[in-house]
Amino acid sequence: MMLLTTGSSGPQTELLQTALNRAGFGPLTVDGVFQSKTRAALVRFQKANGLNPDGVAGPRTHEALMPWYTGYRTHTLRRGDTFYRLAAAYGTTVAAIETANPTADPLRLPIGGKLTIPLPFPVVSTQVRWFSEYTRLCCRGLTARYPALASTGEYGRSVLEQPLWQLTLGNGKNRVLYNASHHANEWITTPLLLTFAEQLLAAAASGGTIFDYPAAALLQESTLLLAPAVNPDGIDLVTGALENNAAYLSAFRLSRNYPDIPFPDGWKANIQGVDLNLQYPAGWSTAKSIKFAQGFTLPGPRDYVGSAPLAAPESRALYDLTLAFDPALTLSLHTQGRVIYWKFLNYEPENSRQIAMLFSRVSGYEVEETPYSSGFAGYKDWFIQEYDRPGYTIESGLGTNPLPLSQLPQMQKECLGIFVLGARVTADGVELAQLAG
Repeated sequence: MMLLTTGSSGPQTELLQTALNRAGFGPLTVDGVFQSKTRAALVRFQKANGLNPDGVAGPRTHEALMPWYTGYRTHTLRRGDTFYRLAAAYGTTVAAIETANPTADPLRLPIGGKLTIPLPFPVVSTQVRWFSEYTRLCCRGLTARYPALASTGEYGRSVLEQPLWQLTLGNGKNRVLYNASHHANEWITTPLLLTFAEQLLAAAASGGTIFDYPAAALLQESTLLLAPAVNPDGIDLVTGALENNAAYLSAFRLSRNYPDIPFPDGWKANIQGVDLNLQYPAGWSTAKSIKFAQGFTLPGPRDYVGSAPLAAPESRALYDLTLAFDPALTLSLHTQGRVIYWKFLNYEPENSRQIAMLFSRVSGYEVEETPYSSGFAGYKDWFIQEYDRPGYTIESGLGTNPLPLSQLPQMQKECLGIFVLGARVTADGVELAQLAG
């Protein structure tokens, strides 16, 4: 986390304001602007936690705020501690503590031992514009709360050497891979995917259902591998989390190659100006011809295919992850248009159209074939060509990218059925006709 002080602005400040509200030092409006009210709340927090009350969020203050960034804290056991007393003290539930500590014996809690205590709010905030570090914090929080159901790790690095995080849910034989934010100004797809992950984990832990299906059973029959932020550098550029450094200035210079595209809101590419969803070996040369004919011959905000397929480290990393995981189905989340794309050239994997129509029924999205001018070198295209298995691009939301967070609740509602059924339609013994009702 970067140093934040009076005058700071951006998504990191939004997370700071969210954390101070969660910790009881608000109420603050989560507007991403560090002004007097945010400073006063921060000073109160610092005094209450034995920190220098300078009104600056530096390393020690960020560390003290970490429980309210990640949604859990670590408790050192003392004499007399019980799950019930700890739940009351932290405002959580016994069930949440049990889930977060599956190997702990509540009748034999060792003094000096450590327990993970989930705090009484969701890990993933829907008030924060996304930034790369927040992906790590959310993956860390979700795996701490649900260690028996979820795990996380890196699957590669971006141009700026930022980790590319993966989140794995469940351990079933049916393997599906969902990815989000190939395009920087479509960053809202990252919280869309991570809020689904949290909803699924919470339902599974409590014995509940998700989209009318037992969540625990879903995680027993399927393994969901999520790549929630394929393009972290680009996300930071668009949302204002990238400091005014050499990388920002380089991107700004590249944007001058296409002065009609707004900067940074129109930026889809990685930080080097390569469109990551035009990087896969599925008609890449055709994509290059199309995009060059449209004038996208140089690195810039969008539609530059790069020097060769998989030249961008972010696309190469997702390609390698897919090969290693060998999924039965993939979903790629994009914005906007409320459309489902399901086909590449004449490839039509078994049941792929029927699955697309099922997704359409539960979401209200239209099913369409990808327009020719956009129909090559995408992740979906490569996956279908490589595996002859169902792969889909989901274009959620409506409007001009980047979509505002105010659209996220509707997008969550529309996509929930796609996410759940996507993890079921390729499972052994599941009949499409049964799912279609």
